[in-house]
Amino acid sequence: MADSSIPKFFEKSREERIDIVSRFCNLTSEEVQVLKNSGGISFNQADGMIENAIGTLSFPLGVATNFQINGKDYLVPMVIEEPSVIAAASKAAKIARKKGGFTAQADESYSIGQIQVIGAEVKSASNSVMESSNEILQLANTKSKSLSKMGRGAKQVSCREIKASSGSMLVVELLIDVGEAMGANITNTMCEAVAPLIEKLTGGKVLLKILSNYSTKRLAKATATFDKDEVGGSEIVDNIILAYEFAESDVYRAVTHNKGVMNGIIAVANATGQDTRAIDAAAHAYTARKGSYGSLTEWKKDKDGNLVGSIELPLAVGIVGGVTNVHPMVQICNKILRVGSAKELACVIAAAGLAQNFSALRALASEGIQKGHMKLHARNFAVSAGAKPEQVDTIVKKMISEGDISIHRAKEILCEL
Repeated sequence: MADSSIPKFFEKSREERIDIVSRFCNLTSEEVQVLKNSGGISFNQADGMIENAIGTLSFPLGVATNFQINGKDYLVPMVIEEPSVIAAASKAAKIARKKGGFTAQADESYSIGQIQVIGAEVKSASNSVMESSNEILQLANTKSKSLSKMGRGAKQVSCREIKASSGSMLVVELLIDVGEAMGANITNTMCEAVAPLIEKLTGGKVLLKILSNYSTKRLAKATATFDKDEVGGSEIVDNIILAYEFAESDVYRAVTHNKGVMNGIIAVANATGQDTRAIDAAAHAYTARKGSYGSLTEWKKDKDGNLVGSIELPLAVGIVGGVTNVHPMVQICNKILRVGSAKELACVIAAAGLAQNFSALRALASEGIQKGHMKLHARNFAVSAGAKPEQVDTIVKKMISEGDISIHRAKEILCEL
């Protein structure tokens, strides 16, 4: 059985790390070579993916260790340029393992499509649409034979009145089971397909025909218990809860708090080829659903004084379609993660966000964020100062021992060497 608890993974050489990951998920020799080549795509591939391409831009790819979610072990690929994120997630997952790891669940992959109708009497138009809902669904489902064969596809029609400054308008919404895909393209296609029929039924004019990225029918939840002694004692547990209450009650703190949560979420989303802008927008909107912006996570104590954390957010993610079909590095990351469904991927991403938030709050509630953060920045300073690979560790150790971690000091030590 694969075990993601790998002692001192960060101390191993790149070759050793790749070998461990390769054995964990049975990478082929060709896939190992893609990892070693760094980047994963050629300019020609990039040119086929976007307009006006002039090159590619690589970001660091690492793996977070120790994750156990619903009893299964994961090495979690993360793409992020910020030091400390992967280390923090790995540390949190290690502590969570003491109490059984993370428990997570995700809704079915329901996408919401919206058709905006203007110039119609909303009440009568709504009645007409609902009376013909079966016809609308049948028409929408002609646009995806594969979803229909799997028993998925458009499932429900609903209507809402929107009161805007220009007057009332009708919004017809399609609820679509998009299976293992993110589902944006098929949702948009179905909305466009039914638009003429909706115009005929309502007597109005259809303007926008597009999905909503506020995927509230696609929630993912994760929870974990962190042993109070592993956290640092009862005082640190209490401090973490107070820090959470600060974020829940103050928008200025909440934005920074949630940015830390998204460090974990977006890093995994980057690695697995998700629409990170959609995920980010939906997450922040979800925190404000009750009328004020607050925390994506919740923290409390159990009866034994252990720290219990939970997270809930919309996650429209997929394991097929889009960049997952064309980017070789993304395909390898998904193979490393070993998820079999979009729901399982959502569970992993939610757990990563909770783990990252735990580590950030623990640091803030104890020694402060900068002590550990700057140690991990030390390597960046050494490289920026012009150190050769064989000089980096020497410069880093000296800066840490002196407590002076800065580009200025890195340059001074380099001159001494």
